[in-house]
Amino acid sequence: MTDTPKLIIRFALVAEQPDSRDEERLSSVSSENSIAGIKRYTGFVRGRDLFGLFDHVSLEANPRAAKVGSVTTAILESLETTPELFPFKSKGILIGTSTYEALQRNRFELAFKDPASEGILDGGHNMLAIGLHMLSAVAEEKEIARIALWEEMKELWTGYRKELEKEKESFDFLVPVELLVPSDIEDVRAVQQFEMSVLEICAARNNNAQLTQETKSNKLGFYTEIRDRLDPKIAARVEWKSNEWESSETRPIKVRDLLALSWIPLNKANEADLLPLNISVTPQNIYRNKGECSKQFDKLMRDPGVSAPIAGEGPTHDLHNDTVKSCFDILADLPTLYDQIYEDFPEAYNSNNYRFGSSAIVKMYDPVKRETAKDKAAYVATQPMTHYLNRPVYYRYPDGLIMPLVYGLKGLMEIEDGRVVWATEPKAFLKKYLRDIAGAYRLVLDMARFDPQKLAKNQASHEFAVGEFEKALLKHRAKKAVA
Repeated sequence: MTDTPKLIIRFALVAEQPDSRDEERLSSVSSENSIAGIKRYTGFVRGRDLFGLFDHVSLEANPRAAKVGSVTTAILESLETTPELFPFKSKGILIGTSTYEALQRNRFELAFKDPASEGILDGGHNMLAIGLHMLSAVAEEKEIARIALWEEMKELWTGYRKELEKEKESFDFLVPVELLVPSDIEDVRAVQQFEMSVLEICAARNNNAQLTQETKSNKLGFYTEIRDRLDPKIAARVEWKSNEWESSETRPIKVRDLLALSWIPLNKANEADLLPLNISVTPQNIYRNKGECSKQFDKLMRDPGVSAPIAGEGPTHDLHNDTVKSCFDILADLPTLYDQIYEDFPEAYNSNNYRFGSSAIVKMYDPVKRETAKDKAAYVATQPMTHYLNRPVYYRYPDGLIMPLVYGLKGLMEIEDGRVVWATEPKAFLKKYLRDIAGAYRLVLDMARFDPQKLAKNQASHEFAVGEFEKALLKHRAKKAVA
């Protein structure tokens, strides 16, 4: 606690809900806790009295990362043209903390023990726009124009902190602020109830902003074990919560792409009755309905047999199911294997005396041949890259063509002491047997006429691929037995 920074915000006007008289009336109506262990203070705070928030608070607790766009532009326009109407045009800022003290003169001392679940729960774009508005009084216009994300605004805020202090009294516009705190900070049960409620409140307040299922699951800590197992290069490119990436950056990896892949080993575990509930996704949904994969993943992770809230850490859950942990061990390898299949499949297919590039849906990268080719449409001008590790490749084609093969990796998984494990080292196995599998897979490609949608959305093509991997594994084991 001593290391947790404290800050003071002062309301110009504030109302307490429920106050002591409200609590008496509520208790006379029902013996149950009808206010869910939560008290709130609502009112208006002047811009200058938000300095403490800008100095010490991140937007980590806000499910959506704040970024400059049409929303912040509209807020800035309101602050600049009609500041007197701003408190009535804006829904303002929502703050939540389990550690606070009500002081005199409408002041509140706040501390955020767990920045991941306490702090600014909603209103990140308001905070970003207000910060930009105040910075415009001291910073150059070109410096403001370069800011796209909250973190960049905070960096500029720190750089101009002394200059901002001199202008502080001029920021007298009002901002609607709502402060949520436990109804009784001396009651451990009330504090715990408050901490568990914060996430649901946060999610509900962000509904109008289309808060994704993945963002809520990330807040619950469901992705921690996945993130810790991933190649750091891949983990750094994953958009773990909405708006985390600038649109100008390299296309990020959507977290639901990983959740979809997780169902390959999770389906294997479910087939062996190793999960605490009967839950799975159809193979084709890994490609065509990643939203469903995400929902099923959330349902699995919420099960008490899989994870449980960590005492004293609010809504954050801890994974305690060894089978699911083993599936995440497998998942950690799948992005690299996905890229390996995408990169090696064309040549593996061609090695069977077929021509992968003969399909119009396949494009090749060859700058020299493109210069003299009659049909330049068969070539791409920029070199394609793999999905997860951004490795350069020489063929560009829809991922749907190989999704059944990616799912086919389930044929290399087996059960050992209640855990899903690789039956053999998968990278080396692909190097040795992908040619054989590609030769058999031609039947599926021909039947679908190289239509990636037909391939990836057909359960039979996935089951065929699993069977081919299983056959290749039997062949591999037979060779080892003879040797």
